[in-house]
Amino acid sequence: MKLYDYAGAIHFHSNYSFDGRSSISEILEAAGENGLDFLMLTDHFNLGARDAGLEGWHGGTLLIVGEEISPAQFNHYLAFGISEPVNMDHEEGSPQRIIDKVLEQGGFGFIAHPDHEGTEMFHVKPFPWIDWGVSGYAGMGIWDFMTDWQSSLRGYAGAALGYLFPALFLKGPRRVTLKRWDDLNQKSRVVGIGELDNHNTLKRIFGLNLDIFSFRKAFRFVRTHLLTVKPLKKDYNTDMESLFKALKEGRAYVAQEYFREAKGFSFMITDEEKEASMGDEFFLKSEAQLKIGLPCRGKIQIMRNGELFREMIAESLECSLTQEGIYRVEVCLKAFGKYRPWIFSNPIYVR
Repeated sequence: MKLYDYAGAIHFHSNYSFDGRSSISEILEAAGENGLDFLMLTDHFNLGARDAGLEGWHGGTLLIVGEEISPAQFNHYLAFGISEPVNMDHEEGSPQRIIDKVLEQGGFGFIAHPDHEGTEMFHVKPFPWIDWGVSGYAGMGIWDFMTDWQSSLRGYAGAALGYLFPALFLKGPRRVTLKRWDDLNQKSRVVGIGELDNHNTLKRIFGLNLDIFSFRKAFRFVRTHLLTVKPLKKDYNTDMESLFKALKEGRAYVAQEYFREAKGFSFMITDEEKEASMGDEFFLKSEAQLKIGLPCRGKIQIMRNGELFREMIAESLECSLTQEGIYRVEVCLKAFGKYRPWIFSNPIYVR
């Protein structure tokens, strides 16, 4: 089965947000320089970039405008496919009501930075998701760049190094987040995405004005790859629907690509009659083959129902399956003498 791999950034803010600083033109220029195929913008409480006629193709990058709905400190939600902003105050903005309002417009959404802790040292508040009794969401962020980076800020010297060399300090998705994701997938499909949550915030530290971070820099880190069944055609409406379909069905993986691009990654399960990729259900008769391919050598871990199933350092891995389960892949890449988090796939659901 031929699939087409497109890399992009999900969840970031422009100057249409009260807490954003970069213009859409600056963001698009940075995306083009970083080779991103699509952007999914999520300004707070508005679709201003769409209203200004900026949604669509810009050179080789497709800009899609969504919204981050955040009426309170907790339970932020990323909405796409909506025609109007979902503006709700703190009193009426219960998490389930927010999800329902998005669905009423024919849209879909993702729980944002579910385990965000903030950092007391730099006065960043925690913004986690705390209401897990909700339903109707398409998925959740499993790896958020800003959550990961902020968790490394443990002192001024370390923060300075973390600012200069962020990729060396990223730890990958939090284990508590992955465990929750695995548990949720036992009950129903919950798509995992990567988040950037970049605002290009200006911070004054030791008398210096610092960008945290410019989009030229931020777009080099956590990306989401979407796998479409047909190539994009540079037709906005058609291409947006193709990407939305891949996203909602979980034909996606998340990658931190500062050290090495992840395009070329593949994860499939096959037998003599059929094959399945990320997001698919695979109905097991007796035995099937699980196949993983990487663009270069890495530490491959196959997870089954949240537990380690196989591990190997290689450029590819193939093994037999005889058990049902929820299978996904984690890959670490060796860089600067250490295996660092690189690729996290969505599951294949073996029934």
